[in-house]
Amino acid sequence: MPAPLIQLQDIRIRFGNSQVLDGAALSIEAGDRLCLVGRNGSGKSTLLKIAAGLLEPDSGSRFAQPGAAIRYLEQEPDFSGYPTTRDYVETGLGEGYDSDRTFHLLGKLGLTGRETPQQLSGGEKRRAALARALAPEPDILLLDEPTNHLDLLAIEWLEGELASLPSALVLISHDRRFLEDMSRATVWLDRGRTRRLERSFAHFENWRDELLAQEELEQHKLDRKIAAEEDWVRYGVSGRRKRNQGRLAKLQQLRTARRERIRAAGAVQFAAAESESGSAKLIEARNLSTSYDGRCIVRDFSICIARNDRVGIIGPNGAGKTTLLKLLTGELAPDTGTVNRAATLEFAVLEQSRAPLHPDTMVSAVLTGGSGDTVDVRGEKRHVVSYLKDFLFTPQQARTPVRILSGGERARLMLAKILARPSNMLVLDEPTNDLDLETIDLLEEMLASYPGTVLVVSHDRDFLDRVVTSVLRVERGGRFVEYAGGYSDMLAQLPKPEETSSASPKWKQASAAAPRPRAQRQGQQRRLSFHEQHALKTLPGEIAGLESEIAALHDRLADAGLYARDPAAFAAASAKLKDCEAALSEAEERWLELAALEEELGRV
Repeated sequence: MPAPLIQLQDIRIRFGNSQVLDGAALSIEAGDRLCLVGRNGSGKSTLLKIAAGLLEPDSGSRFAQPGAAIRYLEQEPDFSGYPTTRDYVETGLGEGYDSDRTFHLLGKLGLTGRETPQQLSGGEKRRAALARALAPEPDILLLDEPTNHLDLLAIEWLEGELASLPSALVLISHDRRFLEDMSRATVWLDRGRTRRLERSFAHFENWRDELLAQEELEQHKLDRKIAAEEDWVRYGVSGRRKRNQGRLAKLQQLRTARRERIRAAGAVQFAAAESESGSAKLIEARNLSTSYDGRCIVRDFSICIARNDRVGIIGPNGAGKTTLLKLLTGELAPDTGTVNRAATLEFAVLEQSRAPLHPDTMVSAVLTGGSGDTVDVRGEKRHVVSYLKDFLFTPQQARTPVRILSGGERARLMLAKILARPSNMLVLDEPTNDLDLETIDLLEEMLASYPGTVLVVSHDRDFLDRVVTSVLRVERGGRFVEYAGGYSDMLAQLPKPEETSSASPKWKQASAAAPRPRAQRQGQQRRLSFHEQHALKTLPGEIAGLESEIAALHDRLADAGLYARDPAAFAAASAKLKDCEAALSEAEERWLELAALEEELGRV
C-alpha cells in the first residue's frame, strides 16, 4: 500500500469554548479525489489549513511526504506586497516556470495579470488565488470553495482543468454538481470527527442518513435523549430530504404551468397570462435595452413575471445579470423600453455584495435590532431563538457576537434577516455563496414554501434544477433568452453539437457540448411502456403505504422499554424499519425518474 502524501491523525483544536476538531483524521494519497463535507462551522476549513501546514492543532500529528508540492486555496487570500496579479500568481513557481501557463490560467478566469490588488473585487481576488494554486500543477491541491465567484462556463472549464491534472485533490464546495463530478471519495466532518466513504459525493447523503438512523437506534437502546435543537439540526436532515420528494413534484407542476404560459403568450404577448387563475402579473417588461460605456448590456428584452414564478438568471460574469435584476426591480431605468410593476409589489433583496454585519453585534440583535426578544417574520411575531433555529443556529449561538461565526454562518444569518422582511418577491443575487450543503437544502425548502415570486442569479447548477421554473440565459449581444424548466431542461433545449459549426463562438460550443438528458442522447422518440405507465400510477400508493408503515415502526421503537422487555421484537422491528426505508427510497427514486422521463418524452 503506497504511503500517504499527507496523514493527519487524532487532530484536536479548540477556539474559545468551542471544540472544533475532536480526534479528526485525514489521509491523502497520490491520485485521490476527496471532497470534505460538513455543516458551516464544523471545522472543514480549519482541517484543510492544518493539512496545508498553515495552522498548528492543539494535539495530534501531521505527516507530509518530504518534497511534496502542496498548494492551498484559501477563502480570503492576502495580496500584501504583490504589485500585480501576475506577480501574485508566479510567486513560488521556482526556476523555469511557464509564463504562458500563468497567462492561460488568468485569462480563463477573467483576469489579465496587470491588475493591482487595489483594483480587485473580492471575487477577482478569489480567482487570482485559484490561478496561483493551479499554476505549478502541484502534488496536492487543497481547494476551499473553488467555484465561488465563478460563472458556469468557468466552473465547467475548472472541472476539465482539474480532471486533467495528476494532482491529488481535496475539495470543499457548496456546489453539489461540482462535487459529484470531481470526487471519488467523501470525508464527512461531523461533531469534530471524520468518517470516510470510498464513493463519490453522489452517494453521500444516503450513506449519511443510514449512519444517523443507526445512531438514533443506538440512542434508543441506551435509553438516552438527545437535546431538542441538536436532534432537529442533525436528524431533521433526513426528514427534509423526504419532504424534498414532494417539493420536486410541486416544482414540476409549476414548470409545466410556466411552459404553457410561455407557449401561449409567445415572445412579447402577455394577454394570456392575465386570464389564468393565480397568475396575476407582477412585472411586465417590454423591449428593454440599456448600454454602458458603449457596450449593449441588455437588448430588446421582454418578459412577463407572474405570481409564484421562480426565474433563474445565468450567464458569464460581467454579462449583465445584476443589471437586468436592477432594471426589473426599478433600481435602474432602461435606455429604452418600459417596465410595469404591480402596485402591491414588495421586494426583499439579497445583494451579491452582502451588507456587512458588525462583528460585536449579538446574533439575535441582528434580527431584533437590539430591542426585545421577538422578531417580526413577514408580519408574524416569533421568538428570535425559535426563528434562528429555523436557520440551524443553536440557542447558545443566539447570545454570541457575530465575530465568532464562520463565513457560512454569517451568510446564513443574512438570509434569516432578508427572509424575515415582508415581501411578495424575493430577489437573490448569488444566494448560495458561502453556504454549506445542508443550509442550501434548507434554503431550497424555504423557497419552495415561499408564497411569492423569486428572481435569482446563480451559477449553482443543482440549485437551479431544484428551485427555478424557468431560466433566462445571456446570449450574444446583450440578448436574454428564456427557457422553461431548470438548468438541465435548458441544456436539453440548446442546439445539438452536430448543429453547431466549428466557426461558432466558443460560448455556444461549450453550451452545446454539455451533457443532455438520456432520452435526447439516444435520439429515440418513444412512449412510456405499459409497465412504466403502471408503475407511475401505482408508486404513489406504495410510497404512502411505506410511509405509514415506517411511522408505525418509529412509534414502536420509541417505546423506551421495548428493548428490555423483548430484545428479539426490538431487533425485528429495527430490521423491518431498515428494509422499509430502503424500499421507500427506491420507490421515490423510481417515481421521480419515471415522472422526469414522462415529461421529457412529452417535449421530444
